[in-house]
Amino acid sequence: MTNTISNSDNVIDSRDVIDRIEYLTSERDDAVEEGGDAIAAWEQEYGDELKALGALAGEASGSADWEHGESLIRDSYFTQYAEEFANDIGRVNGDMEWPLCHIDWEAAAEDLQQDYTSVDFDGVTYWIRS
Repeated sequence: MTNTISNSDNVIDSRDVIDRIEYLTSERDDAVEEGGDAIAAWEQEYGDELKALGALAGEASGSADWEHGESLIRDSYFTQYAEEFANDIGRVNGDMEWPLCHIDWEAAAEDLQQDYTSVDFDGVTYWIRS
């Protein structure tokens, strides 16, 4: 079983979305084969999740690295993501001493978003590299 993906996650890997969709689709096919109440039970438990993930994949799969692993960053987390990203690629000193402690990270995040496209995941905005 794959992990559930939620629109409350700060960062989502596109490969996890792909895997979850494949898993849910396979489970739905099994329920259809069983017939009877199995498909109704599956639909009640997982139908909305598959629909939301399918819509997300449809909107975000235009990203160049969707199949190979692209990060989707929750809008409310993007400023923190920008700061962590800048540290990870060596653009700022990890100590964040003066003058680095005065960086306007919201402005830096807005500038970084120029390379990203917004997508909707069940009513929540995420950013994925264009």
